[in-house]
Amino acid sequence: MEHPIEPSFATRAVHAGREDFVALGVHAPPLDLSSTYPTPDLDAAARSFDSLVMGDEPLGSYVYQRLFNPTTDRFERGLAALEGAQDAAAFGSGMAALTATLLAAKSRGTHVVAVRPMYGTADHLLTSGLLGMTVTWTTQDGVGAAMQGDTGLVVIETPANPTLTLVDIAHVVRQAGSVPVLVDSTFATPVLQRPLEQGAALVIHSATKFLGGHGDVLAGVVAGSHAWVRDIKHVRAATGGLLHPMGSYLLHRGLPTLALRVERAQATAGMLAQQLVGDARIAQVYYPSLPGQDPRGLLGTQMDGSGSVLSFELARDDAATLRAFVTALRLITPAVSLGSTDTLIQPPALLTHRVVKEDARRAAGIAGGLLRLSVGLEDARDLWRDLEHALQVVDAR
Repeated sequence: MEHPIEPSFATRAVHAGREDFVALGVHAPPLDLSSTYPTPDLDAAARSFDSLVMGDEPLGSYVYQRLFNPTTDRFERGLAALEGAQDAAAFGSGMAALTATLLAAKSRGTHVVAVRPMYGTADHLLTSGLLGMTVTWTTQDGVGAAMQGDTGLVVIETPANPTLTLVDIAHVVRQAGSVPVLVDSTFATPVLQRPLEQGAALVIHSATKFLGGHGDVLAGVVAGSHAWVRDIKHVRAATGGLLHPMGSYLLHRGLPTLALRVERAQATAGMLAQQLVGDARIAQVYYPSLPGQDPRGLLGTQMDGSGSVLSFELARDDAATLRAFVTALRLITPAVSLGSTDTLIQPPALLTHRVVKEDARRAAGIAGGLLRLSVGLEDARDLWRDLEHALQVVDAR
């Protein structure tokens, strides 16, 4: 008889990737740290080796951790379930996941169409030509015109880092036609956005951020069809980017609380955005739910919420004022990264997007005085008092 319950996202997050726990006789995610695995049947081990090298499933022995690890596999299956994907591949960082995906896409074409802004190092990787690929930067409305005969992939990030610009995934997919679209959904997480439902071929996360959620793991993950992920795992097996099982364990352990963390931090971010937008000492606030910042009506259709990252510019935007403001904060930590339990702030032009050329930064709306705030799980009133204190310090200068 078919089970009568169609689980909600929160329920799936608790159980995803844990389907074999009862058979294993465990309740918590097992942690397998083995670097190598016994191969008593050499013929069977050889067949398994051949399968794993090509990105397929093990056929018996796992052989070697660079090829496969069961703890990592459980996290991958869990994340794939939350994204509505057939499979996923986890890596030692978000940039390793992006690099492997770009290399896997080269067989389809060496030209990439991309939309700014996006994470600074991703921008740098695409622009640098390090992977033997060329890139055309465009807007979300210009994707179709930017396509070439050798275009193998379209890359977008939404909400975009660090301006929180929303990109219409379905609109981009329609323009791309038969060319696959990769969406960096790090800011949204599958709690708020599932790009595959909008027609994207692949979704990628810096799992270091919200999926990890505690600032103690460096990881990346990309999810999509079996065929795509097989190609990406083939690259991973050859280049050695598999996520360490300890990181996989921490990520899998964190999935059950993902929705709770995202929703709590989002509520605080919305409050802070409203407070900042009404303050004369703030020149501009960037947050999707603010008036005029969702012109395509993507909130409630593509996205289920605005998330917990916002950006803002001080009315006095000189470098000395920026530094004085950040230095005056006591609860909010000046640091790159985002999505942790504590609130972090950083100036993208000076740090995360420093590798992007200045003219490209400014064209993408990344002003020198922009501050990106990743809201954590602290009390909203305490965070506002910290921001207010820093604004008062700036006023007194």
